[in-house]
Amino acid sequence: MTTRVRKAIFPVGGLGTRFLPATKAMPKEMLPVVDKPLIQYAVDEAREAGIEQFIFVTGRGKTAIEDHFDHSAELQTTLQARGKDDLWQMLRGTTLPPGQVAYTRQPEPLGLGHAVWCARHLVDGEPFAVLLADDLILADEPCLKQMIEAHQTVGGNIVAVMDVVREHVSRYGIVDPAPDQPANKRLVAVRNLVEKPRPAVAPSTLAVIGRYILEPSVFEHLGRQERGAGGEVQLTDALAEQIGMAPFHGLRFEGRRFDCGDKVGFLEANIAFALERDDMSEQIRDILRQYCSAELAVR
Repeated sequence: MTTRVRKAIFPVGGLGTRFLPATKAMPKEMLPVVDKPLIQYAVDEAREAGIEQFIFVTGRGKTAIEDHFDHSAELQTTLQARGKDDLWQMLRGTTLPPGQVAYTRQPEPLGLGHAVWCARHLVDGEPFAVLLADDLILADEPCLKQMIEAHQTVGGNIVAVMDVVREHVSRYGIVDPAPDQPANKRLVAVRNLVEKPRPAVAPSTLAVIGRYILEPSVFEHLGRQERGAGGEVQLTDALAEQIGMAPFHGLRFEGRRFDCGDKVGFLEANIAFALERDDMSEQIRDILRQYCSAELAVR
């Protein structure tokens, strides 16, 4: 019987240089998609998947994230005094319960693997999830919930995967599928992982995106602080070392992923999520029609 996944790590210590100057004084994880910051989407996904402990690996200049998930007495008083109880009730959903949230610092931005390693003592020997707020997923059933359901069946390590065009494999960790595959077509047995391979030598086009369920044994390799691609401690390299020690699968999740670490992907996410909203979808469609018509007229 597999141990239930109760804890999730949110690595939020990155510098966000691709969004400067917007991120000069604001964490990139606080960039809003429609009216909710990226980190809130990740936390909500984790909550809907049954996560009970929320671990944030932060860095300098990230106190806005802590404030966002904290109780704001001044805001409560102001909203209630103005009769805006509906807004206050909505904001209550951004507060994490006492004792269920922890923050630890990543002193230097040495890679995703290093960020996860910084939370090792808070995980305390349990399987755990990792969610990257940059990867925003629009799905009927939260991606992490899909993964936890799969984990209850197969155990071990599970990564969320999606097919990408071969020209883009050098942007991702890429799965090398095992010859014998599970009967469940959404699960992929993993033989190896390769970090950012050249397209000509990539073992597949199946890319790992920012959702993981990991066994605590991964900390043994991360603790060696071995540098990989880009001179950083790569989580993918540590996971490759775990293959053969425990079951390892990729899950083809149901949903649409947006790369919000990229400006175009971030803008696309805002459009896609706005189109899902009953209170603004028609207005957004009208705006898109106007811009598309104007562009066609110019051509």
